[in-house]
Amino acid sequence: MVEVRPRRIFANGHTYHVNSISVNSDGETYLSADDLRINMWHLDITDRSFNIVDIKPANMEDLTEVITAAEFHPQHCHLFVYSSSKGTLRLCDMRESALCDKHSKIFEEPEDPGNRSFFSEIVSSVSDVKFSHSGRYLLTRDYLTVKVWDLNMEKGPVETYQVHEYLRSKLCSLYENDCIFDKFECVWNSTDSVIMTGAYNSFFRMFDRETGRGVTLEAWRENSKPRAVLRTRRVYTGGRRRRGDVGVDSLDFTKKILHMAWHPAENIIAIAATNNLYIFQDRVSVENQ
Repeated sequence: MVEVRPRRIFANGHTYHVNSISVNSDGETYLSADDLRINMWHLDITDRSFNIVDIKPANMEDLTEVITAAEFHPQHCHLFVYSSSKGTLRLCDMRESALCDKHSKIFEEPEDPGNRSFFSEIVSSVSDVKFSHSGRYLLTRDYLTVKVWDLNMEKGPVETYQVHEYLRSKLCSLYENDCIFDKFECVWNSTDSVIMTGAYNSFFRMFDRETGRGVTLEAWRENSKPRAVLRTRRVYTGGRRRRGDVGVDSLDFTKKILHMAWHPAENIIAIAATNNLYIFQDRVSVENQ
């Protein structure tokens, strides 16, 4: 049996549900974010925090966006980023002002008027944002894509990867069953060369940044056996159908992979699939040990 007991409880910091926690590189402070505010805490002081972002309008009817995720820079303790439900990223510098209501940089992709639909704003909402280990790039996830942004280029992402483009034609039904509001996470590998994010049907995607190629893998019980090899899967959208392909209409939207982590130094990943936690290790690195 494993017993979990809290060492410290940091109370009364938020009115709304906390969506992000990020420890600062100074090792002394951390931030916590909810829909409207971001607070900074000292690890040794539990009864008070310092508000660094507050986007709550005087009249709540004027609210147009909410904070969806936030993270500190991995090296520079004065920098942090937060994402919004409108698909924008704001980089803030705490050296400029105590209250970071005015951002240093804003990253957003211009919307194509030709592709605008009822679902455009919903699917463009950023569900997760992560700094690369180098601190040079940002990784974001929205409903259909995962994107890489260069901190020196605000006008748009430098890389865009389609996670499950085949669901674009299914957005109406996904809206009706609330799946369109699912919040998927995204992660970097230790060298920032591969990115990973989740999908439906117990599938998760990996993208090689050098080649631009993506692979779909499945986390299921057969893979939990020791030394079992992950199977690559393909979603059939038309053309020649291969054996083992899964049709779009056959996808199980209750089996979603929202949470995941990549070991900071090795090729070990943790995947949370509904009520199962899978840990996979690169077979090559195991054989070399």
